[in-house]
Amino acid sequence: MKTIALRFLPLVFALSLGTAACGHSDEEMQRLQREIDGLKAQVKTSNEMFEQEQAKHKNAQTEIEELRAKMQEAGLRAANSEEEKTKLKEALQQYEQRVKQLEEMKARFRDLKARLEKLTAAGLKVVVRNNRMVIQLPGDILFDSGQDMLKVAGKKVLKQVADIIRGDDQLKVRLFQVAGHTDNQEYGPAGPFRDNWGLSLARARSVVLFLTAPEQSKKPVVGPKDAPAGGGLDPKNWSAAGYGTLDPIAGSVSKQSVDEMKRNRRVELVLQPNVEEMLNLKDIGE
Repeated sequence: MKTIALRFLPLVFALSLGTAACGHSDEEMQRLQREIDGLKAQVKTSNEMFEQEQAKHKNAQTEIEELRAKMQEAGLRAANSEEEKTKLKEALQQYEQRVKQLEEMKARFRDLKARLEKLTAAGLKVVVRNNRMVIQLPGDILFDSGQDMLKVAGKKVLKQVADIIRGDDQLKVRLFQVAGHTDNQEYGPAGPFRDNWGLSLARARSVVLFLTAPEQSKKPVVGPKDAPAGGGLDPKNWSAAGYGTLDPIAGSVSKQSVDEMKRNRRVELVLQPNVEEMLNLKDIGE
């Protein structure tokens, strides 16, 4: 680019002499002056571009030399120990295999979550909580205040849950725990369950009994005739637990608003992971 710029200089010089030696009209002189100014600007621009390209070339050469040095250093270290090369290769293979296994596990959990999310049509919520996949059922739909007997509306919701789980070849063989939760209102000591722990466990037990009861009851129908008899799920895959007030999803154990207490009164169906599925589920949670 510099040679191109230098080529303009004789022309600029000649034009300058020509204007001095020959007589021209003012219009011609102005035109020539504009041409001279334009050529000067081109020379200046060409010089600036040449300097910029020189700087880029210098930086690129420096980066290339640094990269060559690093590659040479790495090559020398690897050549120093064939045993280390073998160990590194084996470690890399094991790492890649582990990554593949983890991706397969995540894919299975995403598939399970997609299957369970069919329950959202029934107004339920599927979340990942405490690194477990959880189906949350509002307690007020299932039970009257302070009671462990399922309401007809609660049985209908649970029947929908059971139908989806039973109709899925993967879900129906998985282990579930039914966890009962209460708000932080003190339970009267004279009540049949003694405390909130007792109430939450009794409610979880009622849910398990319904989900694992036969779909068609052999006993005489007691209560509303439109109430489902049971969920027909395998009882070997189900267990019950009561958390009382100690695991709120809103507010805190000691302080809850009316709305927070309503949210905390709930029953959760917790999908139990297999040993090989003990991984972080946060990235597929929401």
